[in-house]
Amino acid sequence: MSNASTSPAELHHPAFMPDLLVAALARHADKPAVYLGDEVLTASQVADEMSRYIQAYGSLGISEHHPIAMLSKNRPEVLFTMGANMLTPCRSTALHPMGSLEDQAYVLEDAGVETLVFDPSAFEERARELKDKVPGLKTMLALGPSEVGTDLIALAKTFDPQPLVAPVVDPEEVTGLTYTGGTTGKSKGVMQTYRSGATLTQIQLAEWEWPEDTRFLISTPLSHAGAAFFVPTLLRGGCIVVLPGFEPTAVLEAIQKYKITATMLVPTMLYILMDHPKLADYDLSSLETVYYGASAMSPTRLKEAIERFGPIFFQFFGQSECGMTIAVLKKDEHDTNDMARLATCGRAVPWLKVALLDDDNNEVPDGEPGEICVRGPLVMKGYWNKPEQTAETLAGGWLHTGDIARKDAGGFLTIVDRKKDMIVSGGFNVFPREIEDVIGTHPAVGQVAVIGVPDEKWGEAVKAVVVLRPDQTVSAEELSELVKDKKGAVHAPKSVDFVESIPLSALGKPDKKVLRAQYWSGSDRLVN
Repeated sequence: MSNASTSPAELHHPAFMPDLLVAALARHADKPAVYLGDEVLTASQVADEMSRYIQAYGSLGISEHHPIAMLSKNRPEVLFTMGANMLTPCRSTALHPMGSLEDQAYVLEDAGVETLVFDPSAFEERARELKDKVPGLKTMLALGPSEVGTDLIALAKTFDPQPLVAPVVDPEEVTGLTYTGGTTGKSKGVMQTYRSGATLTQIQLAEWEWPEDTRFLISTPLSHAGAAFFVPTLLRGGCIVVLPGFEPTAVLEAIQKYKITATMLVPTMLYILMDHPKLADYDLSSLETVYYGASAMSPTRLKEAIERFGPIFFQFFGQSECGMTIAVLKKDEHDTNDMARLATCGRAVPWLKVALLDDDNNEVPDGEPGEICVRGPLVMKGYWNKPEQTAETLAGGWLHTGDIARKDAGGFLTIVDRKKDMIVSGGFNVFPREIEDVIGTHPAVGQVAVIGVPDEKWGEAVKAVVVLRPDQTVSAEELSELVKDKKGAVHAPKSVDFVESIPLSALGKPDKKVLRAQYWSGSDRLVN
């Protein structure tokens, strides 16, 4: 194309995720990029694999905008498929590996998915069930031999690699649908765009603290937060080590074996590692950055982690509707002498407009609770085929996150709870997160979740569900008195249940929906 025919739109066309992927693989072609057990693939070899997958797609009639979904445990082939999805480009959706048949079928039908890529070593039978249950599924592709679908790996091997070419895309085009947890009713498909994806990577590279030599361990689901570290790591010339999932001994072994410098954990995973009986047997000294997020971290346990591993922790806060990085708490901002600071989710990143608003969209004074609301290029396009929910969530030109927070004079945000988790007891608003932080200070407590349960006198009563640390004991009365002393009688749990474990979502977060259901059975609503 000659210069004379170049339009302003072409002249100023920014780089999006497909461009960044191609550039990262080309820039660091000879460097190690992905570890498959004891085998190492360079960036150029990863590019070759992605090219073969793209050509395999083309042979099956899979082209741009094709609705495709993935159901797999973590394995490096998922990264090749992600690259093929990005560069074809498809409209991709990930299924929760731990999701039910009904939930997965709903997502496939709602998203209009026509092709399912699945891991036959873990999901052969589920793929068969989905094929029978979802009429719109036309093509089944397996990452290996399968009786249900075509072997995508074998098919890809029949093609010779070609140079990768990034497609020309519209910034507002939907690249994928990320389905929320469905805390009320059916889950919603969050429309991610090329605009929001590029913004996430830009903020990660500008605001996040990366080791100079990035050797990144992924044990969280690649279908969710884990994948967000792939392109930034490649752009920095780093490499990825992929584990099938989170298994504490395997994580510790991998850190030691590969001299991992960075990883991402949700708080529950960190607690498990900290309580591992053989933690001291492993050399974890290579770790320079541990990214954590997805759910609230106990300040007490965070302090314990810093004292054990050093000042290597970096917190990110976001949500599916505004991916991962609305606010960050950097390493040197983790002040172990200030428990209130450790309870924060950091400060808003300067790439976005973040405000705490009341119900009339007015900004609240510092120190007062308000809903975290966001404007900027990271915000989703909306919910897939749900205009009413989209209008509600984006009312007034803000993304309403549903998270209630207070901001201190330094700009640090402390989330006191989500609106839906707020307990109304005797007419008082009670935020479970504040109670959890207090109970978490007790040395016998390993994990805690606080919920509201029906109560004839108070409407809702505060209940704490506690997992004790090994060989530790504490009475319900002692924990209740601890909260009463720190927060007042309204916040003190009326009851405490000691359990072996707290139910977790597919992402490793405490699943309060499941937890509440145990106490609200027979109720037609979850408020009282």
